[in-house]
Amino acid sequence: MRRREFIAATAPLLVSPRRSRAQGTRRRLGVLHPTRAVPIELLNGLRDRGWIDGRNLIIESRYAPPTQNHLLPALAAELVALGPDLLIAIGPQTAVALKSATATIPIVFVPVADPVGLGLVQSLARPGGNTTGLATLAPGVAGKQIEMLREIVPTASKIAVLANPGNPIHKLTITEELPQIAQTLGVALPIVEATTAEELDIAFASAADQHADAIAVYLDSFHWPYAAHITALAAKDRLPALYSARFFVTNGGLISYGPDFADLNFRAGGYVDKILKGAKPSDLPVEQPTKFELAINMKTAKELGVTVPSALLVRADEVIE
Repeated sequence: MRRREFIAATAPLLVSPRRSRAQGTRRRLGVLHPTRAVPIELLNGLRDRGWIDGRNLIIESRYAPPTQNHLLPALAAELVALGPDLLIAIGPQTAVALKSATATIPIVFVPVADPVGLGLVQSLARPGGNTTGLATLAPGVAGKQIEMLREIVPTASKIAVLANPGNPIHKLTITEELPQIAQTLGVALPIVEATTAEELDIAFASAADQHADAIAVYLDSFHWPYAAHITALAAKDRLPALYSARFFVTNGGLISYGPDFADLNFRAGGYVDKILKGAKPSDLPVEQPTKFELAINMKTAKELGVTVPSALLVRADEVIE
């Protein structure tokens, strides 16, 4: 178990009783999320600030997996009808659904790559309206990811990029960042597209047909249920692949570098705390990641026949042997 996971798991045991709020009127939260359970890091973030489900909170949750996003508007309406004090959106699609369902109930979102591009807030510094939260977009990350792939495959002259052109942040990266990255590093970055799960096989086949030396997989919400399938496709085509979340490395992927999603979920508890104490979402700037994590799967590296430089290994937060 990694140190940060140990801390997160034991945090509830370390909360002093005096930090828990006195029994009284319970505040009601509505959570809309794409997994069966509310993220434990979010619950720990609330508990760390004295908010405990069943004691001074009532948490109502609804979920729809990424393959059933069409259910989100109805689920958002259900939560709004409960009259919660605050709504929490886990992921961009849920945030859009809640934002469309109410203009008055405060909404905290996490993690959303580009909340401005999605129309959730007016700007990061001045959100306006009833919505604020934590973004995952950070300058320079795409370039660092390609650089890491070049460290693992130093002879790579062509690195495919798996992207969803319908994803606003992917579109922004493709048009504004990748041309500069390609020029700076002297590498071709052909785009292979997948907008649905069914198109993933086609996208990887396209990368192989173009003789790509590696592939960078830009995270999209529909990828999560298919993590094992995506990493299997990379293995089948013997493509060293970099992902934006460690979840893919624990599912057989080679390397991941991106925001620490557990930390973002934990920090969301701070937004909830401030708003329940009277702060307005419009006055709380959207925060960006402060922690990034690098994970490497050495078993996968061995199977691919690639050598991970020691300089990269010492920077890793997690190495799977």
